[in-house]
Amino acid sequence: MELGIALRPSCRVVSLPVPSSSSCRASPSLFPLCKSHPQRLRACFASHALLLRSSWQSLRESKGSRPGRISGARASTVKTDPSLVLKTKAVEISDGLKGASLFLVGMNGSMKTNLGKLLAEDLRYCYFDSDSVVEQAFGGESAAKSLREEDEKGYRQSETEVLKQLSSMGRLVVCAGDGAVQSSDNLALLRHGISIWIETPITLLAKEITEKGNQYPSSWGISASDSYAEVTEKLAKVYEEMKGGYATADVTVSLQRVATRLGCEKLEEVTAHDMAMEVLNELEKLTRVKKMMEEAGRPF
Repeated sequence: MELGIALRPSCRVVSLPVPSSSSCRASPSLFPLCKSHPQRLRACFASHALLLRSSWQSLRESKGSRPGRISGARASTVKTDPSLVLKTKAVEISDGLKGASLFLVGMNGSMKTNLGKLLAEDLRYCYFDSDSVVEQAFGGESAAKSLREEDEKGYRQSETEVLKQLSSMGRLVVCAGDGAVQSSDNLALLRHGISIWIETPITLLAKEITEKGNQYPSSWGISASDSYAEVTEKLAKVYEEMKGGYATADVTVSLQRVATRLGCEKLEEVTAHDMAMEVLNELEKLTRVKKMMEEAGRPF
Protein backbone atom coordinates (compact mmCIF):
# COMPACT_ATOMS: atom_id res chain seq x y z
CA MET A 1 0.00 0.00 0.00
CA GLU A 2 1.17 3.49 -0.75
CA LEU A 3 -0.10 6.64 0.91
CA GLY A 4 -1.69 9.59 -0.84
CA ILE A 5 -1.23 12.48 1.55
CA ALA A 6 -0.57 16.12 0.77
CA LEU A 7 2.02 17.41 3.26
CA ARG A 8 2.79 21.00 4.12
CA PRO A 9 6.39 21.62 2.97
CA SER A 10 6.74 24.83 4.99
CA CYS A 11 5.97 23.14 8.31
CA ARG A 12 8.63 21.78 10.62
CA VAL A 13 6.23 19.28 12.16
CA VAL A 14 3.65 17.50 10.03
CA SER A 15 0.64 16.22 11.95
CA LEU A 16 -2.24 14.42 10.32
CA PRO A 17 -5.05 15.06 9.58
CA VAL A 18 -3.58 18.13 7.89
CA PRO A 19 -4.96 21.37 9.38
CA SER A 20 -7.17 23.55 7.24
CA SER A 21 -5.34 26.25 5.31
CA SER A 22 -5.29 27.55 1.76
CA SER A 23 -1.74 26.31 1.28
CA CYS A 24 -1.79 22.90 2.93
CA ARG A 25 -5.30 21.45 2.95
CA ALA A 26 -5.35 17.92 1.60
CA SER A 27 -7.62 17.54 -1.39
CA PRO A 28 -10.69 15.42 -0.53
CA SER A 29 -10.28 13.67 -3.87
CA LEU A 30 -7.11 12.06 -2.58
CA PHE A 31 -9.05 10.21 0.10
CA PRO A 32 -12.16 8.54 -1.36
CA LEU A 33 -14.02 6.27 1.03
CA CYS A 34 -12.43 2.88 0.57
CA LYS A 35 -14.12 0.94 3.34
CA SER A 36 -15.72 -1.68 1.14
CA HIS A 37 -12.52 -3.65 0.65
CA PRO A 38 -8.85 -3.24 1.60
CA GLN A 39 -7.80 -3.69 -2.07
CA ARG A 40 -9.58 -0.45 -2.88
CA LEU A 41 -7.62 1.30 -0.16
CA ARG A 42 -4.36 -0.03 -1.55
CA ALA A 43 -5.28 1.21 -5.02
CA CYS A 44 -6.18 4.62 -3.59
CA PHE A 45 -2.83 4.93 -1.82
CA ALA A 46 -0.77 3.56 -4.71
CA SER A 47 -2.10 6.16 -7.14
CA HIS A 48 -0.72 8.98 -5.01
CA ALA A 49 2.55 7.52 -3.70
CA LEU A 50 4.69 9.97 -5.66
CA LEU A 51 2.81 12.90 -4.10
CA LEU A 52 3.70 11.76 -0.60
CA ARG A 53 7.35 11.20 -1.39
CA SER A 54 7.69 14.46 -3.32
CA SER A 55 6.10 16.47 -0.49
CA TRP A 56 8.15 14.63 2.13
CA GLN A 57 11.35 15.37 0.20
CA SER A 58 10.41 19.05 -0.09
CA LEU A 59 9.85 19.18 3.67
CA ARG A 60 13.21 17.56 4.37
CA GLU A 61 14.99 20.02 2.10
CA SER A 62 13.25 23.00 3.69
CA LYS A 63 14.30 21.83 7.16
CA GLY A 64 17.88 20.97 6.32
CA SER A 65 19.70 17.72 6.89
CA ARG A 66 20.40 18.13 10.60
CA PRO A 67 20.04 20.53 13.54
CA GLY A 68 22.24 23.63 13.48
CA ARG A 69 25.00 24.22 15.98
CA ILE A 70 24.34 26.46 18.97
CA SER A 71 27.18 28.86 19.60
CA GLY A 72 28.13 32.38 20.65
CA ALA A 73 25.88 34.46 22.87
CA ARG A 74 23.04 32.01 22.32
CA ALA A 75 25.11 29.18 23.78
CA SER A 76 25.57 31.10 27.02
CA THR A 77 21.86 30.79 27.80
CA VAL A 78 21.64 27.07 27.14
CA LYS A 79 22.09 26.09 30.78
CA THR A 80 19.09 28.14 31.87
CA ASP A 81 16.72 27.48 28.96
CA PRO A 82 15.24 23.93 28.88
CA SER A 83 14.39 24.30 25.20
CA LEU A 84 17.98 25.12 24.27
CA VAL A 85 19.31 22.34 26.49
CA LEU A 86 17.12 19.94 24.54
CA LYS A 87 18.20 21.34 21.18
CA THR A 88 21.84 21.05 22.21
CA LYS A 89 21.38 17.39 23.12
CA ALA A 90 19.60 16.79 19.80
CA VAL A 91 22.60 18.26 17.99
CA GLU A 92 24.97 16.02 19.94
CA ILE A 93 23.22 12.78 19.04
CA SER A 94 22.11 13.69 15.52
CA ASP A 95 25.13 12.21 13.75
CA GLY A 96 24.83 8.96 15.68
CA LEU A 97 21.22 8.47 14.63
CA LYS A 98 22.20 8.61 10.96
CA GLY A 99 18.69 9.65 10.00
CA ALA A 100 17.00 6.61 11.56
CA SER A 101 13.28 7.09 12.12
CA LEU A 102 11.85 6.92 15.64
CA PHE A 103 8.68 4.91 16.31
CA LEU A 104 6.95 5.76 19.58
CA VAL A 105 4.83 2.92 20.93
CA GLY A 106 2.76 2.74 24.08
CA MET A 107 -0.75 3.68 25.10
CA ASN A 108 -1.93 6.87 23.42
CA GLY A 109 -2.10 10.00 25.55
CA SER A 110 -1.21 13.67 25.43
CA MET A 111 2.34 13.01 26.64
CA LYS A 112 3.11 10.60 23.82
CA THR A 113 1.72 13.00 21.21
CA ASN A 114 3.42 16.11 22.59
CA LEU A 115 6.67 14.22 23.02
CA GLY A 116 6.60 13.02 19.42
CA LYS A 117 6.10 16.52 18.07
CA LEU A 118 8.82 17.94 20.32
CA LEU A 119 11.36 15.30 19.26
CA ALA A 120 10.55 15.95 15.60
CA GLU A 121 11.02 19.68 16.14
CA ASP A 122 14.40 19.42 17.85
CA LEU A 123 15.81 16.65 15.65
CA ARG A 124 14.42 18.39 12.55
CA TYR A 125 12.49 15.29 11.64
CA CYS A 126 8.97 15.00 10.19
CA TYR A 127 6.13 13.96 12.49
CA PHE A 128 3.35 11.48 11.71
CA ASP A 129 0.62 9.81 13.73
CA SER A 130 0.00 6.43 12.09
CA ASP A 131 -3.61 6.19 13.30
CA SER A 132 -4.35 9.62 11.82
CA VAL A 133 -2.82 8.54 8.51
CA VAL A 134 -5.17 5.54 8.36
CA GLU A 135 -8.18 7.62 9.35
CA GLN A 136 -7.48 10.32 6.79
CA ALA A 137 -6.98 7.75 4.05
CA PHE A 138 -10.45 6.34 4.75
CA GLY A 139 -12.04 9.78 4.73
CA GLY A 140 -12.14 10.48 8.45
CA GLU A 141 -12.41 8.93 11.88
CA SER A 142 -16.03 7.79 11.51
CA ALA A 143 -15.35 6.06 8.18
CA ALA A 144 -12.31 4.30 9.60
CA LYS A 145 -14.33 3.22 12.64
CA SER A 146 -17.05 1.79 10.38
CA LEU A 147 -14.50 -0.25 8.45
CA ARG A 148 -13.00 -1.56 11.65
CA GLU A 149 -16.41 -2.72 12.85
CA GLU A 150 -17.25 -4.32 9.51
CA ASP A 151 -13.86 -5.81 8.65
CA GLU A 152 -11.33 -5.96 11.49
CA LYS A 153 -8.89 -8.00 9.41
CA GLY A 154 -9.02 -5.51 6.55
CA TYR A 155 -8.44 -2.64 8.93
CA ARG A 156 -5.39 -4.37 10.41
CA GLN A 157 -4.03 -4.93 6.91
CA SER A 158 -4.42 -1.22 6.28
CA GLU A 159 -2.43 -0.43 9.45
CA THR A 160 0.35 -2.71 8.23
CA GLU A 161 0.44 -1.04 4.83
CA VAL A 162 0.65 2.40 6.46
CA LEU A 163 3.60 1.27 8.61
CA LYS A 164 5.25 -0.28 5.56
CA GLN A 165 5.14 3.05 3.74
CA LEU A 166 6.30 5.11 6.71
CA SER A 167 9.10 2.68 7.59
CA SER A 168 10.50 3.00 4.06
CA MET A 169 11.42 6.64 4.74
CA GLY A 170 13.97 8.13 7.11
CA ARG A 171 14.05 11.09 9.50
CA LEU A 172 10.53 10.58 10.82
CA VAL A 173 9.06 10.55 14.31
CA VAL A 174 6.02 8.28 14.16
CA CYS A 175 3.50 7.98 16.98
CA ALA A 176 2.44 4.41 16.28
CA GLY A 177 -0.97 3.05 17.23
CA ASP A 178 -1.54 -0.21 19.08
CA GLY A 179 -1.76 -2.09 15.79
CA ALA A 180 1.99 -1.58 15.40
CA VAL A 181 2.72 -4.11 18.15
CA GLN A 182 -0.04 -6.62 17.48
CA SER A 183 1.57 -8.66 14.71
CA SER A 184 5.02 -9.98 13.88
CA ASP A 185 4.87 -8.24 10.48
CA ASN A 186 4.32 -4.84 12.08
CA LEU A 187 6.99 -5.40 14.72
CA ALA A 188 9.42 -6.28 11.91
CA LEU A 189 8.60 -3.00 10.17
CA LEU A 190 9.48 -1.07 13.34
CA ARG A 191 12.98 -2.55 13.03
CA HIS A 192 13.57 -0.24 10.07
CA GLY A 193 14.04 2.47 12.70
CA ILE A 194 14.35 2.74 16.47
CA SER A 195 11.30 1.82 18.55
CA ILE A 196 10.70 3.59 21.87
CA TRP A 197 8.14 2.54 24.45
CA ILE A 198 6.68 5.61 26.13
CA GLU A 199 5.36 4.06 29.33
CA THR A 200 2.69 6.29 30.84
CA PRO A 201 0.91 5.27 34.08
CA ILE A 202 -2.67 4.11 33.53
CA THR A 203 -3.87 6.38 36.33
CA LEU A 204 -2.63 9.44 34.45
CA LEU A 205 -4.26 8.32 31.19
CA ALA A 206 -7.54 7.65 33.00
CA LYS A 207 -7.47 11.13 34.52
CA GLU A 208 -6.89 12.70 31.10
CA ILE A 209 -9.90 10.87 29.70
CA THR A 210 -12.35 11.47 32.54
CA GLU A 211 -11.31 14.98 33.60
CA LYS A 212 -9.99 16.56 30.41
CA GLY A 213 -12.03 14.66 27.85
CA ASN A 214 -8.95 13.50 25.92
CA GLN A 215 -9.61 11.35 22.89
CA TYR A 216 -8.84 7.63 22.96
CA PRO A 217 -8.93 4.75 20.46
CA SER A 218 -12.37 3.21 20.00
CA SER A 219 -10.74 -0.22 20.39
CA TRP A 220 -10.23 0.51 24.10
CA GLY A 221 -13.97 0.01 24.67
CA ILE A 222 -14.34 3.18 26.75
CA SER A 223 -17.56 5.19 26.68
CA ALA A 224 -18.06 8.86 27.58
CA SER A 225 -20.21 7.89 30.57
CA ASP A 226 -17.60 5.64 32.17
CA SER A 227 -16.37 6.61 35.63
CA TYR A 228 -12.69 6.99 36.50
CA ALA A 229 -12.68 3.51 38.07
CA GLU A 230 -14.28 1.97 34.98
CA VAL A 231 -11.85 3.72 32.64
CA THR A 232 -8.90 2.62 34.77
CA GLU A 233 -10.10 -0.98 34.69
CA LYS A 234 -10.48 -0.97 30.90
CA LEU A 235 -7.09 0.66 30.42
CA ALA A 236 -5.50 -1.98 32.64
CA LYS A 237 -7.00 -4.68 30.43
CA VAL A 238 -5.68 -3.04 27.27
CA TYR A 239 -2.25 -2.65 28.88
CA GLU A 240 -2.08 -6.33 29.76
CA GLU A 241 -2.91 -7.22 26.16
CA MET A 242 -0.34 -4.86 24.68
CA LYS A 243 2.59 -4.83 27.08
CA GLY A 244 4.26 -7.84 25.45
CA GLY A 245 4.46 -5.96 22.17
CA TYR A 246 5.50 -2.71 23.83
CA ALA A 247 8.32 -4.51 25.63
CA THR A 248 10.00 -5.45 22.33
CA ALA A 249 10.97 -1.78 21.84
CA ASP A 250 14.65 -0.88 21.59
CA VAL A 251 14.28 1.74 24.32
CA THR A 252 11.86 2.17 27.23
CA VAL A 253 11.20 5.57 28.76
CA SER A 254 8.98 5.48 31.85
CA LEU A 255 7.18 8.63 32.95
CA GLN A 256 7.01 7.22 36.47
CA ARG A 257 10.79 6.75 36.62
CA VAL A 258 11.42 10.22 35.23
CA ALA A 259 9.09 11.69 37.87
CA THR A 260 10.94 9.83 40.62
CA ARG A 261 14.35 10.90 39.36
CA LEU A 262 13.29 14.54 39.14
CA GLY A 263 11.65 14.45 42.58
CA CYS A 264 8.20 15.33 41.23
CA GLU A 265 5.40 14.93 43.77
CA LYS A 266 2.80 14.54 41.01
CA LEU A 267 3.05 12.77 37.67
CA GLU A 268 1.51 15.80 36.00
CA GLU A 269 4.63 17.81 36.90
CA VAL A 270 6.68 15.86 34.34
CA THR A 271 6.83 17.85 31.11
CA ALA A 272 7.31 16.80 27.51
CA HIS A 273 10.74 18.44 27.70
CA ASP A 274 11.66 16.20 30.64
CA MET A 275 10.59 13.11 28.73
CA ALA A 276 12.31 14.26 25.53
CA MET A 277 15.60 14.70 27.36
CA GLU A 278 15.24 11.18 28.75
CA VAL A 279 14.57 9.83 25.26
CA LEU A 280 17.61 11.61 23.81
CA ASN A 281 19.83 10.33 26.63
CA GLU A 282 18.65 6.77 26.00
CA LEU A 283 19.19 7.16 22.26
CA GLU A 284 22.70 8.41 22.94
CA LYS A 285 23.44 5.26 24.97
CA LEU A 286 21.97 3.07 22.24
CA THR A 287 23.97 4.65 19.43
CA ARG A 288 27.14 4.53 21.53
CA VAL A 289 26.73 0.79 22.10
CA LYS A 290 26.03 0.24 18.41
CA LYS A 291 29.15 2.16 17.45
CA MET A 292 31.26 0.10 19.88
CA MET A 293 29.86 -3.12 18.42
CA GLU A 294 30.60 -1.96 14.89
CA GLU A 295 34.17 -1.04 15.82
CA ALA A 296 34.69 -4.34 17.62
CA GLY A 297 33.63 -6.19 14.48
CA ARG A 298 36.16 -4.46 12.25
CA PRO A 299 39.24 -6.51 11.25
CA PHE A 300 42.66 -5.28 12.41
